[in-house]
Amino acid sequence: MFSLQGKSAVVTGGGSGIGQAIAQLFAQQGAHVHIIELNQEAASHTVAEIQRAGGTAEAHLLDISQQTDVVRVFQTIGQVDILVNNAGIAHVGNVAQTAEIDFDRVYQVNVKGAYNCLFAAVPLMQQHGGGAILNMASIAAHVGITDRFAYSMSKGAIHAMTLSVARDYLAAGIRCNSISPARVHTPFVDGFIAKNYAGREAELFDKLSKSQPIGRMGTPAEVAALALYLCSAEAGFVTGCDYPLDGGFITLNN
Repeated sequence: MFSLQGKSAVVTGGGSGIGQAIAQLFAQQGAHVHIIELNQEAASHTVAEIQRAGGTAEAHLLDISQQTDVVRVFQTIGQVDILVNNAGIAHVGNVAQTAEIDFDRVYQVNVKGAYNCLFAAVPLMQQHGGGAILNMASIAAHVGITDRFAYSMSKGAIHAMTLSVARDYLAAGIRCNSISPARVHTPFVDGFIAKNYAGREAELFDKLSKSQPIGRMGTPAEVAALALYLCSAEAGFVTGCDYPLDGGFITLNN
């Protein structure tokens, strides 16, 4: 079950964290993985790990906010059976604390970047008879999160784009779904805590862990497992759906 043998999978932000876990699992299941990254070192490290494990992967250095470059890279890749729109950045602040430059930065990566990859990948999928798209949304697309104005905006857009693409390309054999994680323990989270709460790292880690009713953060491997299902043939009847992976945050945190 859940074989991706012979599939070509593109994973944005595949050099670390959730994207890395997805890239590694997809390669383990037989896919040829294309990692799209801004960080060449992280991308090369992930590719090397996949190859050492017997999988196949290659890295593409790319700023996903630049459409011309995105289209060029996707045309070079050629066949795209699976697209995982995972790359993203965060911002802390309410609307009054969100400067225009910060709002634009989050939009350029999280919203326009995902759009650019969809714009480039969908025609290629149409040419090859269909495909599976997975967008990384967030619980912030569904509930109010304190001081995450710009980030919540971007993930709400991801959720809406998922529904739109799923509706528009049913006849083309393209499925489109999203995952809405709560907090997942990644190097990004550790860096975020260190940057914004210096000297209080242990306290904040415990607080963020306990904000999920299940009592801990998720793991990249748990997100990757759900991603594998949604991009595999076993999920062939699933499209236009969002899957909260949140330790009970949305439904039990009241």
